[in-house]
Amino acid sequence: MKIKVSNVNTPNWKDVNVKSHIPAELEKLSELARNIWWSWNFEATELFRDLDPALWKEVGQNPVLLLERMSYAKLEALAEDKVILRRMEDVYSKFRNYMDVKPDSNRPSVAYFSMEYGLNHVLKIYSGGLGVLAGDYLKEASDSNVDLCAVGFLYRYGYFTQTLSMDGQQIANYEAQNFGQLPLDRVLDENGKQVVVDVPYLDYYVHAYLWRVNVGRISLYLLDTDNEMNSEFDRSITHQLYGGDWENRLKQEILLGIGGILTLKKLGIKKDVYHCNEGHAALINVQRICDYVAEGLTYDQAIELVRASSLYTVHTPVPAGHDYFDEGLFGKYMGGYPARMGITWDDLMDLGRNNPGDKGERFCMSVFACNTSQEVNGVSWLHGKVSQEMFAPIWKGYFPEEMHVGYVTNGVHFPTWSATEWKQLYAKHFDENFWYDQSNPKIWEAIYSVPDEEIWKTRMAMKNKLIDYVRKEYRKTWLNNQGDPSRVVSLLDKINPNALLIGFGRRFATYKRAHLLFTDLDRLSKIVNNPDYPVQFLFTGKAHPHDGAGQGLIKRIIEISRRPEFLGKIIFLENYDMQLARRLVSGVDIWLNTPTRPLEASGTSGEKALMNGVVNFSVLDGWWLEGYREGAGWALTEKRTYQNQEYQDQLDAATIYSILEQEILPLYYARNKKGYSEGWIRTIKNSIAQIAPHYTMKRQLDDYYSKFYTKEAKRFKALAANNYAKAKELAAWKEEVVAKWDSIEVVSCEKTEELVKGSLESGKEYTITYVIDEKGLDDAIGLELVTTYTAQDGKQHVYSVAPFEVVKKEGDLYTFQATHKLENAGSFKVAYRMFPKNAELPHRQDFCYVRWFI
Repeated sequence: MKIKVSNVNTPNWKDVNVKSHIPAELEKLSELARNIWWSWNFEATELFRDLDPALWKEVGQNPVLLLERMSYAKLEALAEDKVILRRMEDVYSKFRNYMDVKPDSNRPSVAYFSMEYGLNHVLKIYSGGLGVLAGDYLKEASDSNVDLCAVGFLYRYGYFTQTLSMDGQQIANYEAQNFGQLPLDRVLDENGKQVVVDVPYLDYYVHAYLWRVNVGRISLYLLDTDNEMNSEFDRSITHQLYGGDWENRLKQEILLGIGGILTLKKLGIKKDVYHCNEGHAALINVQRICDYVAEGLTYDQAIELVRASSLYTVHTPVPAGHDYFDEGLFGKYMGGYPARMGITWDDLMDLGRNNPGDKGERFCMSVFACNTSQEVNGVSWLHGKVSQEMFAPIWKGYFPEEMHVGYVTNGVHFPTWSATEWKQLYAKHFDENFWYDQSNPKIWEAIYSVPDEEIWKTRMAMKNKLIDYVRKEYRKTWLNNQGDPSRVVSLLDKINPNALLIGFGRRFATYKRAHLLFTDLDRLSKIVNNPDYPVQFLFTGKAHPHDGAGQGLIKRIIEISRRPEFLGKIIFLENYDMQLARRLVSGVDIWLNTPTRPLEASGTSGEKALMNGVVNFSVLDGWWLEGYREGAGWALTEKRTYQNQEYQDQLDAATIYSILEQEILPLYYARNKKGYSEGWIRTIKNSIAQIAPHYTMKRQLDDYYSKFYTKEAKRFKALAANNYAKAKELAAWKEEVVAKWDSIEVVSCEKTEELVKGSLESGKEYTITYVIDEKGLDDAIGLELVTTYTAQDGKQHVYSVAPFEVVKKEGDLYTFQATHKLENAGSFKVAYRMFPKNAELPHRQDFCYVRWFI
């Protein structure tokens, strides 16, 4: 018999998951590790770190992976360590006291939907500010003990990890997450099997596993399509955040919206209010309408209920932030829904169009969200105004300033973003109720009583912590992409803890103007190389993989940072994530932000810096327009000098250089005998006392309840009572108005000769009388005189709105009368607006029918 050189069959490998066997004495650690609560309670994170400091760093500060990687011998040794056991009991007692409090039943319940959540760097299901805001919101909802649950995606690869090539080009690396090693749980059914949500697509279903992240008291449910039940085309739906082509994006938004509602139905969860954090989840309202229609309601009745309980938050005025889908692609996946909603295909398309009936216009998720939500809000006062302009085409007949679009200025979760050292300082000097009353300005005023030296020592401790972190964490990556070890050593040596340290961390979109500082390199070189006033800049941020211009900005900054005059003075830190963000916003002296006004919807990084005694220097845009106080930071005006953006950039850059040279650096270096600037400490104290209390996430959450949730829940409850009686009644009234709208007739109109000629005198009253045949509608019509003026920007703005009163009624004939008076002389336009009126309407745009008379 011939002997072969080798004879080996192919192995048939079987996956085996080996769970660490936690000794009974340490079981509480396992429970703590699987609740994100540990990430904003420093006693818990310090406990996990001290179990094995080297391993804690190796596993990326992931407590689940820490316990998994520990040897059984090590765990048994810890189980006999009385100090560790006592600390564990103390932390667990605090955790249980927190968790065992029942939700506040006096506040409406909320279902929250978002494409991303930034809870901790360990769980990579976020890309930037939008996700971090959503994560902070869930944490505060837990701290405030409200009845809220959330829905999102469990991404296999999440958002990319950023590395840089030798020439400074961004490289996007997608690293698979091992779900078994993350702080989350499978959602199991009564048979112990993982719950699967079946979501209809085309003529088939996509099957999503369901996971839960415990965010303190809040449950975040995550959908995951990367399983063997789905085809390779559908497994990838939850692979990447904002990845793939437009078809994959639509698939994601169907999964989040329709799949999100099906998830809650499967779990038996009903809430009072449904909140879309951005337009990605807008299709929740398609499924909600379908469900009401399936109960026997008509579309018109269903939309009343859906609108009344829906809130849409818009986060950007930048067009790229709003998703538009071609009718062909949208119809491919959504073609079966109109029949279930009780409407036609054209009706559904028109809900997503600014101009209903325009066959060439694509379906916009943001427009659909506006049309199916009673309330819409921006994320700062200015952004609310910008959003009114942006969405004005949806509600024709009203001017932007008349829109129902409101705002809630973003805040940040104080326990997450305030460094441990600052938390301890606040705990020592502030009122004991501080944690429960964070947005009370009176409490924050206690910062003025803290000794200057203590403030300075805390700031320097945080600064040194950041510099040590940079030196340790970036030595290896710099050796990889700089190529010259001597250059890296020189770079590390040049980081100066005594220099004024300025931080800039953003998503690298061009409108955020990361390039602004580099407009005049000669002047910048003089600033950073002044031996008397040393200053250094730390830059960080990612550009979207498809954003070539943003990637070009990163490359340009890196090229400049490698020039001899800027080496060690301008430093770019790669892979901006929550871990690096926490170091930066607590370690730098100044947080710099230079967006193109008014494109920064809110911005929250500066608010995080604020909580750590870092002073802001920013354009008056987003939150800083509201937050800025003289003597508590620095600001570039929100006013434009030039329409040409290049000229404006040059002017803004020159202003930044001047403020640095003439105000910031002299103040920072006006050191006393104890080594610090009393003026600088005063600026820090002003910033903390006068600004910080207004930008906590607690204040933001409270605003959402006071401005939106409470009134929506109250109205929805009224509409839904007695088998939806009010909703049916209101829908029937609207249908009658619509049926008779075009036949409503102006019988007569009486105006003074001056009004007819359009020649008036200021301060003088004029009377106008209309007789209108309402065609049997019974006082369903309102009338008002609208006066406008043309501003310097060429736009028409409302000067005044004078309502008409019904002074007489004869059958269907209603006599309306108003007096008109202009206090100012000048050029104006006047017209008369007719609209439907009903006390049950939440606002005019809820039933946007308008007829103009002259």
